[in-house]
Amino acid sequence: MLGNAVAPIALAFAVLDLTGSVRDLGLVVGARSLANVLFLLAGGVIADRFPRHLVMVAASGSAAVTQAVVATAVLTGTATIPLLAGLAAVNGMVSAFAFPASSALLPQTVPAQIRQQANAISRLGFNAGTIAGAAAGGVLVALVGPGWGLAVDAATFAIAAACFGLVQVPDVRDRTAGRQHVLADLREGWTAFAGRTWLWVVVVGFLFFNAAYAAVLGVLGPAVADQTIGRGAWGLVLAAQTTGMVVGAVVALRLRVRRLLLFGVVGIGTATLLPVALALAPQVAVLLAAAFLGGLGIEQFGVAWETSMQEHIPADRLARVYSYDALGSFVAIPAGQVSAGPTALAIGTDPTLLAGAGILALAVVGMLASREVRGLAHHPPPLTAGRRRRPGARAAE
Repeated sequence: MLGNAVAPIALAFAVLDLTGSVRDLGLVVGARSLANVLFLLAGGVIADRFPRHLVMVAASGSAAVTQAVVATAVLTGTATIPLLAGLAAVNGMVSAFAFPASSALLPQTVPAQIRQQANAISRLGFNAGTIAGAAAGGVLVALVGPGWGLAVDAATFAIAAACFGLVQVPDVRDRTAGRQHVLADLREGWTAFAGRTWLWVVVVGFLFFNAAYAAVLGVLGPAVADQTIGRGAWGLVLAAQTTGMVVGAVVALRLRVRRLLLFGVVGIGTATLLPVALALAPQVAVLLAAAFLGGLGIEQFGVAWETSMQEHIPADRLARVYSYDALGSFVAIPAGQVSAGPTALAIGTDPTLLAGAGILALAVVGMLASREVRGLAHHPPPLTAGRRRRPGARAAE
């Protein structure tokens, strides 16, 4: 996460330095997102068939290589838009194998009783790394150029591969079952996904939510920052969002809410603040506050969603369900990123940002309209589960 926070800032300004075109920036980031979407289902099958920590070793090592090549091209002046788009697509494919594996790996490391707390602690660590990375990304780009930021990203992936190699967890695969065809694996995952209304309703909502938010953060935000607050300050804005996520993770760590998913969906409505601020008041103080509050709400949803998925989906199908979740949630991101530039050129950047905020708000309202989303109950097992009862202990203990 440390390197990944540097990479979007570095790549965005590498493209802007190369051509100055927001349309080219949308094409490059859209190519990565498209490749990510195309390979997500395969990533879910692989993560349920093989040890997930080894899948992460392979994915992290491959990501280190692709980012090193991008950094070399930028630093040597040989980068072109087709080359950057192609390498971004390869990196997106690698990420498609990492996402379901890493998401399904975490609940294997802790007892079910403390799953919510484990998700909060894990995301706290991720967000701390993202804060440092976003701030460092803005500084690196401003002082020594985007190529070195991409080189840092490559190095962190190499370190991540070594760390994942040290992970040891129980195997959740059913070794007595025969190896199914890939299509049978996908069908089994689809059944687990489609049979839960709360699950697919939220995924449909995030189809629209993520498309709009990715356009704001990846395309329109850097373009507005280049004309107003500056590149270094944009890195601080992204760091402020992640600071809000860190605070949100601390809140989620102590939270006891029976309707956990409902609380998370309501909380993510704060994400509308940043595009509105970019359109109406692109000043550092306003953007920092909007980004912080947005991050606070986003994290409430993140912990609630991870915990709900892990609580209600069988462990041996979890990676495949995560892949369907990611596919539906991410499939429209390339369209949002690629269309952001032409739309801004056609109607103006500020109206495009306000339209994006409207899409975010409508997505939240749509999710809340579902009775299943509002009513999904969070029932963690009691902390005393599995302990041997002492002789003479009271039944209520």
